[in-house]
Amino acid sequence: MDPSQILYGRRSECTALDQQIAALRAGRSAVLVLRGEAGIGKTALLDYVAAHAVGCRIVRAAGVESEMELAFGGLHQLCSPFLDRADELPEPQRDALRTAFGLSSGTPPDRFLVGLAVLTLLAAVAEEKPLLCLIDDAQWLDRASAQTIAFVARRLLAEQVGLFFGTRGTAAENDLAGLQELPIVGLNDRDSRALLDSVTPGRVDERVRDQIVAETRGNPLAILELPHGLTTGEMPVGFGAQDRRSLASQLEEGFLRRLESLPEMTQRLLLIAAAEPVGDVLLLWRAAEGSGIGLLAAASPAEAAGLITIGARVRFRHPLVRSAVYYRAPLTNRRKAHQALAEATDAGTDPDRRAWHLAHAAVGPDEDVAAELERSADRAQARGGIAATAAFLERAAELTPDPDRRGARAFAAAQAKYQAGAFDTALELLDTAELSRLGELELAHSELLRGRISFASRSPSASLPLLLDAAKRLEPVDAKVAHETYRDAMYAALTAGRVETGGVEDIAEAVLITPPTPDPGRTDLLLNGVAAVIARGYSAGVPLLKQALVAFENESITPREGLGWLPLASRMAHDAWEFDSWTVLSARLVDLAREAGALSVLPSALLLRLSNRVFAGDIVGADSLAAEAMTIGAATGSRFLAQYGALVIEPWRGREAATRHAIEAVTQARALRGEGKVLTATQWAAAVLYNGLGRFEEAYAAAEQGCAHPQELGLSTWSLVELIEAAVRTGRRASATDAIQRLIELTQPSGTPWALGTLACMRAVVTDGVAAEPSYQEAIDRLDKTEVRVMRARARLLYGEWLAGRNRPADARVQLSAAHEMFDRMGAEAFEHRARLGLDAVGAHVQTRRVESALTPQEAQIAHLAAAGMTNPEIGAELFLSPHTIDWHLRKVYQKLGINSRREIHTVLPPGAASSA
Repeated sequence: MDPSQILYGRRSECTALDQQIAALRAGRSAVLVLRGEAGIGKTALLDYVAAHAVGCRIVRAAGVESEMELAFGGLHQLCSPFLDRADELPEPQRDALRTAFGLSSGTPPDRFLVGLAVLTLLAAVAEEKPLLCLIDDAQWLDRASAQTIAFVARRLLAEQVGLFFGTRGTAAENDLAGLQELPIVGLNDRDSRALLDSVTPGRVDERVRDQIVAETRGNPLAILELPHGLTTGEMPVGFGAQDRRSLASQLEEGFLRRLESLPEMTQRLLLIAAAEPVGDVLLLWRAAEGSGIGLLAAASPAEAAGLITIGARVRFRHPLVRSAVYYRAPLTNRRKAHQALAEATDAGTDPDRRAWHLAHAAVGPDEDVAAELERSADRAQARGGIAATAAFLERAAELTPDPDRRGARAFAAAQAKYQAGAFDTALELLDTAELSRLGELELAHSELLRGRISFASRSPSASLPLLLDAAKRLEPVDAKVAHETYRDAMYAALTAGRVETGGVEDIAEAVLITPPTPDPGRTDLLLNGVAAVIARGYSAGVPLLKQALVAFENESITPREGLGWLPLASRMAHDAWEFDSWTVLSARLVDLAREAGALSVLPSALLLRLSNRVFAGDIVGADSLAAEAMTIGAATGSRFLAQYGALVIEPWRGREAATRHAIEAVTQARALRGEGKVLTATQWAAAVLYNGLGRFEEAYAAAEQGCAHPQELGLSTWSLVELIEAAVRTGRRASATDAIQRLIELTQPSGTPWALGTLACMRAVVTDGVAAEPSYQEAIDRLDKTEVRVMRARARLLYGEWLAGRNRPADARVQLSAAHEMFDRMGAEAFEHRARLGLDAVGAHVQTRRVESALTPQEAQIAHLAAAGMTNPEIGAELFLSPHTIDWHLRKVYQKLGINSRREIHTVLPPGAASSA
């Protein structure tokens, strides 16, 4: 665009764009989504940006509808000018990017590692001069590209990188949701008339002009195109109120009128160009020549009609021109166009695009084409293009003549669609697969896939019957997968909580009647231990759990086994009161998930780890893990696990508004709606909060609901602890005594210092008179042998309050001072306040100190990692941020903490916080 060119009615939009360009030149990042209907002027505004971003490097890319199934195509457009610098990337990022683009072979790269590679690459290019990326028709980007570019957009902060998108549809319909938007709406009537007058020769009748303005609704392309070729007398008829078609359809009709007036050879050429989305001039030339079409002669009328431009690349006047040419052509003609392109495409250099064209050219089942598509699916999977893999396999299944082979390919396509998140299509493909002659093994695997789809798309409870049935069917045909399926079902059941049928009790019974393996290993011990705890009682299962945990803790583990089994092992370490095992296994799980880029596991791993850190008294460290979970949730669109993290953290912090917000977020999360465990978790959170605040009636009401279903373990058990204190404080001795008996059953079989120390503390709370003191002292002695700092501090708080009530102020001050210091260091504000009030009552006055209160969770997380000795690139790789952004955050950390360098961070962080993440 000529910088002097007028954009009618776009002054405010241009001002907003100028501000973004100025921010980019000033050293900040700029991200903006221009959203509006077809023809509204998004491309013109992107052209405006390109013309006015003086001193910036410009790179452009565009989505193409027919390219949507080919993985990383749009991303390759964006990055291709810089790929000569890929060797400068850290090795894992370089390898991931090269594999994604098909430049090298390797294991399928995680899309977030690809995203980090792109972020690092763009940031490096921007060091030379500000980099401005303009991406048009983003609604048609392939899914892998869209997710990766959106991921990069959300990570930009301190880099001189701009990402400007043009897209249609609503924010909820694509991956750009949540990014800053500039809505592009129609021109007002005055500007519409001015634009119409600028392109209409001679004087137009006032009524005709008003009719055109009204019908086009301020759409600039419609104003320019709909009157094209119509006489003044025809205009009112062409724009009558009886035309109820969409504006896009009317625009396509206008383009088609021009198309129909062109020579037949030109129309054929345009159809071939429309079927070839890359805009490759040489490929178009070869395909045209193979079809007996002279490119130059056939192209001239189309260029003269303003429908296409052929230069370094082939470009249509507007995407609606391409869609009008392609989708309005007869199917037979489209097949011929794809056949010509397939024959013109080099099978050695671009086999996947050739296979795609052959698939569109096929008139019926064709095993050769189906086999080629299957090979393309393998290559797409190696590049990490799950959506492309699924598309190739789906089309391969459609073209497969043999019913049995078609069923196998349909099942493979269903698996790929599930991994790509296309759950409805996956279920349809499973239906197709089951029409063929599947054996018992294949039918069992189909049921397993249905269960996993249900878990991902509906809820854990909805998946349980399917997973349980799949496990039973797999037992006689694939014992190993059956074992893993029971594990998945057990974990889903523990996550879901109570359900009417097919719950954790049914799964436990099924596990226990499964024939034992000749040489049971740690996974057998773990699964059978969980099942025994549920079905036979805590004392029956905990010995097996302890054996399994020792083996998991002390023996090496492969990434695949670790990612599959450590979530359950970490969870049961908590339930077995094995705090050290919980600490080790949860840390190992997080490390494995991070290293593997296993984003399906990492949110759960972070939740297990942050829960461990909360019990260790490292609330700030837990905050950093929750921030990481939120980062991943923002990138994947799934935040409920991060919200669960807040539910664990906020009650101990003791801020009522934040805790209530966390409870509401979990209660309202669609993925958790109807899950019985939600009530247990939210009521436990409320009970902790209200006990900390000294509002014991409210604490009792919440704890009573939280411990109502003991088979859920975990927070149901901890709700008992909250119930005992609240019951005693409100005079409900009988309820407290009953809860103590239940706690005995859940602690004595474990016999760990954590279990027995907690029991002794709660037993002291319900004991009258001086007889309580030995139990308090036992609790402190046992708990001091553990790293469970929240319980160590709480035992001292309760003992100190008891001593104060016995009129022993000197002894009370010792215990309350220790409790106060511990709670203060943790950031447990409500319990710290209780300790401070207790100290005030016995004549001691203290001040609160919390050095990190000014840091945001992300700043605290970065500070922890820097204090642990990690470099900026290493921190960036772990948090999916660029080194520039890490440096920017650290400068803010230094300022807030009153220090000058990373070497001083450890002097102001709580002990152990640096290693908590």
